[in-house]
Amino acid sequence: MQIIRNLQNLKPHHHGCVATIGNFDGVHLGHQAVLGQLAEKADELNLPLTVVTFEPQPQEVFRPEQAPPRLTRFREKVQALRRYAVDRVLVLRFNKRFSQQSPDEFIQRLLVGGLGVKYLAIGDDFRFGKDRVGDFAMLQVAGGQHGFDVVNMHTFAQDGERVSSTRVRAALGNGDLNSAEKLLGRVYRMSGRVAHGDKKGRTIGFPTANIHLHRIATPLRGVFAVELFGLEGEPLPGVANLGTRPTVGGMRTLLEVHLFDFDGDIYGRHVHVDFLLKLRDERRFDSFDALRAQISQDAEQARAFFARS
Repeated sequence: MQIIRNLQNLKPHHHGCVATIGNFDGVHLGHQAVLGQLAEKADELNLPLTVVTFEPQPQEVFRPEQAPPRLTRFREKVQALRRYAVDRVLVLRFNKRFSQQSPDEFIQRLLVGGLGVKYLAIGDDFRFGKDRVGDFAMLQVAGGQHGFDVVNMHTFAQDGERVSSTRVRAALGNGDLNSAEKLLGRVYRMSGRVAHGDKKGRTIGFPTANIHLHRIATPLRGVFAVELFGLEGEPLPGVANLGTRPTVGGMRTLLEVHLFDFDGDIYGRHVHVDFLLKLRDERRFDSFDALRAQISQDAEQARAFFARS
């Protein structure tokens, strides 16, 4: 799968494709259904499948304080898209200047001149161009003029309700990892590189792998039974805290994973953490002794979970 950053890096051989546009945050079952339909159309037309997405996401530019936490960082999104017959991902840098182009300019520069789209699948609520005046009907008219088909993404439902990134976030926010897994089609995962921490966990008998998430906000918080991938012997079971560590006066969100029966040097390794069961919410303790006792209890509860499963 090829990653193309911005329109200026499109080459003549990128012209002609089946495409879709969206954030694709989480790459959940609804996204997967769209990608499956597009992959069939791409095979029928003998064209590559291109996903067009934005960095940062539009809400993070216009209303950063109200933007929902991402389910997936860009790197995680790309890893997920690799599983679904996507040939190319075009990443457009979204900023105020980009948002000011007219709908006609968006269509001409991106769809006609840049990608040479032959078949476009889009949500019927998709808006684009200055003041978001471009819509599905405008794309259909443009398709008729320039020779490409525009079709509506079909809603994918589960339990009678549309599968969406918002619904996944709600499940994660409630600590309902089973529902999130059903909506995603996989266990919820976060990835990052193991970094040096303040070593406080080691002083109370629970050394942790500290993983910087590079996120403004996370869709879930608390203490979890987890499995870690990316190291020899994977999956490695453990217990993790995802939050700001209020007992030690932490400020930024950090993922700390204590691996059971493990004592290796893994600094600098890129790892993946699967969240399997929420044990409790994060909270502040009055002393390190109280924190140590609680972590010991969390670890016992997580070990019991792995023994059962």
